[in-house]
Amino acid sequence: MIQNYLKIAWRNVLKNKMFSIINVFGLSVGMTCCMLLLLYILSEVSFDKHQEHINDLYLVRSENVQPNGEKMDNPRAPAPYAQALKAEYPEVIQVTRLWQNFLEDKALLTVEQAGRAPLSFYETKGTHVDSTFFDVFTYQFLEGDKRTALSDPHSIVLSDALAQKLFGNEPALNRTIKVGGKTGHNENFKVTGVFRDETARSHIDAHYFVTFQVGWIGDYLRQPEHNFISNNMFYHYLRLRPGTNAAAFQAKLPAFIDKYARKDLKIAGFNKILVLLPVRDIHLFSQIDRIVSATTSSTYLYVLACIAIFTLLIACINFMNLATARSAKRAAEVGMRKVMGAGKGSLVGQFLGESMVLTFLGLAIAMALVVVLLPFFNQLADKSLDVNDLLQVKIVGGFLLLALVTGLLAGSYPAFYLSVFNPLDVIKGRFVNSVSATTLRRGLVVFQFVISIGLVVATIVIQGQIRFMKDQPLGFNKDQQVVIPFRSEESRQAYTALKSELLQDSRITAASGTGYYPGILNPSDMSVYLPGQTVNDDNIIKTNWVAPDFMETMGFKPLVGRMFSKEFPADTNYKIVVNEATLRKFNVPLNKAVGQKFLFNNGGDTPGSVEVVGVVKDFHFQDLHKVIEPYAFFLNMDPSYNYMIAHIAGKDAAAALPFIESKWKSLVPGEPFSYTFLDEDFQKNYAADARTSRLVNAFTIISILISCLGLFGLAAFAAQQRIKEIGVRKVLGASVTNIVGLLSGDFVKLVVVSIVIATPLTWYLMNRWLADFAYKITLQWWMFAAAGALAVIIALLTVSTQAIRAAVTNPVKSLKSE
Repeated sequence: MIQNYLKIAWRNVLKNKMFSIINVFGLSVGMTCCMLLLLYILSEVSFDKHQEHINDLYLVRSENVQPNGEKMDNPRAPAPYAQALKAEYPEVIQVTRLWQNFLEDKALLTVEQAGRAPLSFYETKGTHVDSTFFDVFTYQFLEGDKRTALSDPHSIVLSDALAQKLFGNEPALNRTIKVGGKTGHNENFKVTGVFRDETARSHIDAHYFVTFQVGWIGDYLRQPEHNFISNNMFYHYLRLRPGTNAAAFQAKLPAFIDKYARKDLKIAGFNKILVLLPVRDIHLFSQIDRIVSATTSSTYLYVLACIAIFTLLIACINFMNLATARSAKRAAEVGMRKVMGAGKGSLVGQFLGESMVLTFLGLAIAMALVVVLLPFFNQLADKSLDVNDLLQVKIVGGFLLLALVTGLLAGSYPAFYLSVFNPLDVIKGRFVNSVSATTLRRGLVVFQFVISIGLVVATIVIQGQIRFMKDQPLGFNKDQQVVIPFRSEESRQAYTALKSELLQDSRITAASGTGYYPGILNPSDMSVYLPGQTVNDDNIIKTNWVAPDFMETMGFKPLVGRMFSKEFPADTNYKIVVNEATLRKFNVPLNKAVGQKFLFNNGGDTPGSVEVVGVVKDFHFQDLHKVIEPYAFFLNMDPSYNYMIAHIAGKDAAAALPFIESKWKSLVPGEPFSYTFLDEDFQKNYAADARTSRLVNAFTIISILISCLGLFGLAAFAAQQRIKEIGVRKVLGASVTNIVGLLSGDFVKLVVVSIVIATPLTWYLMNRWLADFAYKITLQWWMFAAAGALAVIIALLTVSTQAIRAAVTNPVKSLKSE
């Protein structure tokens, strides 16, 4: 019987080619979108799931609570936590720490090559870890032994990708690498292990690991005094004993704080609450922007899942609409089958069989499209998904289940609707489409266009917000600013000479040094309070150490007082320049800012103090997701900076780069020249928003395309049904315009209803999306009007092609059967 169903289904597919093509194409495109987004979502939710002990791994994060109740969530903690946690609690099998070099964004790696110049390049993804790291986290070693890989202080463990870059196809084990900058102090490290690259599925996106005993961090940890409240720089991971109740263990942590940190916390004037965060949840823990690598919002994945489902639903709706619209043509067939003894079950089976044939045909096409489109989708989504990911049992099973559900969903209503026809009415010719079928069809068209209009509005709003962020004045000159990093003592010592050489070129109008610059992570801050207040009234301000002419190079706008300059070298003695947000935070009037002192806890009996010598206009040192916070500049006359900012006059900054590179190579010959543009660095903060925009844009176009396909099919069927009516109207004098308006009017009304429903829904949803930005555009009426107008125009163009075709048909031809 099933074979018979399939045979009849295939004959019907071939008999009705246009409707079959529309259905198969629509379903295949819908399933392709769903598959691609499913692969993306599975990739995001599978982060760290490969860890052997994933159910027992936790990150210790802290909530720092100010006296006013304000909370600051921090995923890092002071260095002594590791040893104390391991000693205090038997539930803890192992603790390991991780430190990212926030002082430098990259390290210089150098490998000696026999008979050739040394191979030297910068690597950004490197971290310091405890020797216990591979006892907590699971890595597949291709060379070396993970149990002893970090036992030697001067050992380095590489990813296979980095090993290939350094040594080609030769074995990397026991080879020597010189690691520069604050990461390795230009010391030699022996390769003790090579692991399979896990950056695509782990929140720890490292290409190499070195120990805590080397570099700047090694020098810091060897200092004699470390407390439990300051220098929160270290990620602490716990591996608990299997079966440990995490909630019960977390309930013990307040006692840990009381024992080790309470005394210092009282002096500092704030409270600290420790919370366990499961490692499996880190990647989607968007409450904190970065936990080793950037986190992702689970809401974003829900949005993508909804887009995938809605796109597939639109395709299913097309199938249902066309099937029910064609019910009159199938009614006679159903009637004859019933007269011949066919039961409802067999009829339902037949029509579901037809649906399954079309669906699995669409699935075959969809899987081929996924293979072809995956590279383009990877570019769109900033992913590295592989075709081999499709061959996993769970993925293939998921796709088959998707096709089965799609077939049942698309074919269910037509199957049950057609199977209940009264055979007597059908044979006597009294069958017409029921009101319920027509109403459902119209409702489904409305639903399609509600989704499409909503996606169009989302596209307009997201693009508008991205343009706003790109064009918004940031409070400094971001254009034509070249950023040159210093990643070794040699390059830092060359700062003065390099600056002097660069300023010899008339194209370079300014150059200055800084610890950090707007748009990148600045981990430096301090807690200060006003004279007459206590430490309980302190607030955190971001800090930066800069050269005397840095603020002028950046184009900051002074409001009162002065900025730093060489004329006031004594400003190194705890003088600061602050932004307006600092004054607002402490309720200091602008006219009383100069000379204002701030106190801070320096660990002694008498607090330290800093004095304001100038105020600059607020500027965005973070992206526009975040509100401008207090910021203070300190003067650094010692030319030991992390970066040089060079301003190039004119529009063609790239033309000056060869000159800058030549001067760099003459002064720092042992290091490759590296640079970025400040405006591009700042825009990198919006990578996730840009990715969202690209995906929404693409799937908006696809959803409109699928909706238009369905509308085209319905319009063609409507024109075919009313062909004789159209012929009579033409004989009686109706014009082509009248006929086109007659056939198009009903569909345009449905689109207008869609606009009415979609407008308040998208208004609410886009306001929720914009709430994530501290600085954002305002939703305007024209955004919704434009989306509605576009939907009407697209619907008219789609329907009119069939309406015009019907209107210009010779009425003699359409009426001759009468």
